Amino acid sequence: MLKSVNQWCFPEGTPLSQVFAISQKAGYDAVELNLYPAGAPAGFTVDTTPAEADAIAKLAGEHGLQLRSLSTGLLWKHPLSSPDAEVREQGGAIVRKQLELAERIGADSVLVVPGSVGPHSSYDVCYENSSRELEKLIPVAERRGVKIGIENVWNKFLLSPLEMKRYVDDLNSPNLGVYFDVGNILLYGFPEQWIRILGSRIVKVHVKDFKTAAGNHSGFVPLMAGDVNWPEVVAALREIGYADTLTAEIGIYGKDPLQAVYDTARQLQAIISGHPG
Repeated sequence: MLKSVNQWCFPEGTPLSQVFAISQKAGYDAVELNLYPAGAPAGFTVDTTPAEADAIAKLAGEHGLQLRSLSTGLLWKHPLSSPDAEVREQGGAIVRKQLELAERIGADSVLVVPGSVGPHSSYDVCYENSSRELEKLIPVAERRGVKIGIENVWNKFLLSPLEMKRYVDDLNSPNLGVYFDVGNILLYGFPEQWIRILGSRIVKVHVKDFKTAAGNHSGFVPLMAGDVNWPEVVAALREIGYADTLTAEIGIYGKDPLQAVYDTARQLQAIISGHPG
């Protein structure tokens, strides 16, 4: 498995030259970049041109880093599950831009949060709307040779591995799977069980750790400091034949923001190898 770090693990606005240089020095194999709104100071935006994408991919390659996936937080404001057709179209445009950029830089997956359930968005409508929008996006993903990975997040949606499995299977495309987040599951399940049930549907993996006693966002802690059973998680991933990136999404230290990036690289190495140090 490959050690990877998400761009969110760096202070906002950190130049990509610095993101890549530090990631290389820390010993990562890959960096996951994000799609930001127009005008963002660093990284991909909805206005990134093909030439700009080529320059970013070239810069990553010069640092010996792979770009294997592309994430975004924009779908929280423009969910594919929205009851508003215009909002759904905006969400679809975001995913299409992700797919365009991913193909351009040679990444094989994009992370997609399909929607969320709330007071004004019921579970059944979320399911129906997001599925219908994904059906429109799958042909784009297939044409570009990129996979859409549905992420499990705290969105009150797809709360069972059996439901997640059915959701993906009903869409019936080799270019749609699961972007599995190990730490997010601990609030309501066991990651190793989800991994074994979802199997080959998992296209990418996010890693973070979580203390279940906290029960809220304050429970997210550095890798190996929470309740994730890492030996069992790695064993489950090996059982399903997963050999791709473990991409860290970890908080930034208050006193020395970049130290977390270095610490996490060592923790990832220990998790993958099964040996401390």
